[in-house]
Amino acid sequence: MKTEREVKNGSAEEEREMKRKRVMERSASPPPPLGFNNPLLPLANAYDDDDEDEENDKRKSGARASGGKDNGAGNGNKVGGEAEKELDDEDDDDDEASKVRGKHSRHVEVRRDCPYLDTVNRQVLDFDFERFCSVSLSNLNVYACLVCGKYFQGRSQKSHAYTHSLEAGHHVYINLLTEKVYCLPDSYEINDPSLDDIRHVLNPRFSRAQVAELDKNRQWSRALDGSDYLPGMVGLNNIQKTEFVNVTIQSLMRVTPLRNFFLIPENYQHCKSPLVHRFGELFRKIWHARNFKGQVSPHEFLQAVMKASKKRFRIGQQSDPVEFMSWLLNTLHTDLRTSKDASSIIHQCFQGELEVVREYQGNENKEVSRMPFLMLGLDLPPPPLFKDVMEKNIIPQVALFDLLKKFDGETVTEVVRPRLARMRYRVTKSPPYLMFHMVRFKKNNFFKEKNPTLVNFPVKDMELRDYIPSLPTAPEGEKVCSKYNLIANIVHDGKPEDGYFRVFVQRKSQELWYEMQDLHVAETLPQMVELSEAYMQIYEQQE
Repeated sequence: MKTEREVKNGSAEEEREMKRKRVMERSASPPPPLGFNNPLLPLANAYDDDDEDEENDKRKSGARASGGKDNGAGNGNKVGGEAEKELDDEDDDDDEASKVRGKHSRHVEVRRDCPYLDTVNRQVLDFDFERFCSVSLSNLNVYACLVCGKYFQGRSQKSHAYTHSLEAGHHVYINLLTEKVYCLPDSYEINDPSLDDIRHVLNPRFSRAQVAELDKNRQWSRALDGSDYLPGMVGLNNIQKTEFVNVTIQSLMRVTPLRNFFLIPENYQHCKSPLVHRFGELFRKIWHARNFKGQVSPHEFLQAVMKASKKRFRIGQQSDPVEFMSWLLNTLHTDLRTSKDASSIIHQCFQGELEVVREYQGNENKEVSRMPFLMLGLDLPPPPLFKDVMEKNIIPQVALFDLLKKFDGETVTEVVRPRLARMRYRVTKSPPYLMFHMVRFKKNNFFKEKNPTLVNFPVKDMELRDYIPSLPTAPEGEKVCSKYNLIANIVHDGKPEDGYFRVFVQRKSQELWYEMQDLHVAETLPQMVELSEAYMQIYEQQE
């Protein structure tokens, strides 16, 4: 028979073995790593939450299966030794408390009445920034405090949100992913219709009927601070030298099919690209009529741009809107297409076709090829080298008609690279939205030069066939208009290195023009659009 001492030792060994298994299960399933090293991540990822119980159960079941295999291996001895050391440091009182507390119940009480709803402060809520915990910098299971606007992780008793609710006395939190609202530290869900406006600001929604009526809406909206704004005509924050992004986004907002496509998330839910989803979120926030403030910060979109472009375009470094527009459209097309040869909303709006004829020196044969384009580059004439009698530089002017002769199929353009050749270009297919780029900047061995030539262009009813006579006619039975109206005009002011970009855009509901530069939005005359140094333009084909 076993003595009483042996029985106690056996029960102690069983209890120690159970503790060892529990710690091994906990250590055998590490959370997914973030894109940066965070010293607080091991502590942050240990927080449990009721919204992710199913995922945690799957992880634990996998940990049990792997834990049994690792017990006999040499690696398992190492983990077991660390677990044993950790178990020795545990207090028995904490063990009993954890047994009494147990795992959080999956059933969460739902209540309509909450005594803390009057503490919600909509003035401080801003959902434009990255969804990271303000303490642990983790993006897992983040909640926003509806009293102070800060982001915290989790809502279990060891989480930062729970601690904040006790220390600051802020009790109402919303899950940034599920949009559920909870009261902490009582941990019950709040189901109150008065919080729906916060959910709409967090994740704006549009029905297809609402999207179809956007260009007919003439109604202004009012922000919480009393300022009025037009949905779709809101300013964008310049985080740091990011006006090249702001003018590009404001221009693309005027392209109706592109806007309607990205306002409905179901159109691109098959796409896994973060850039596409951040682009769509930014579109919905700009066109949302129930915002708490009259401006939008493109912070999340800029982070996606930096990652997708491998920091070719980044915050704090000025870039060219033409380069950014070209990169953005090509990247969105690549991410949206379902197969290699499939089309996308990008090509449906902007893609045209050019016929290129090459004549090489010393070779009588001509090479004829067809190539697609998204944007046409227009070469400006060189500025005068000398000043006039008044000792002032003469600013030359040129008509858009003269610049477009490059694409009539007869004008010869000489190129040096990759080899000396004479080129002829002819537009064989005009897209619904035509983009022009005036080549104003040139780099030499010493500095960057800017061509100040003014381009005289029509704002309305530009007959493309008058500019490019060789434009093919539409097939029989099809009605294709060759007239275009200007909808966006990006201009550059100042010196080549220290200048800034702004954009003129048209509001279709009233056919009014607005000048936009970051947060500045003001109505302007159509005549002012023609007097600017145009850098990039978007024309819309008339129906």
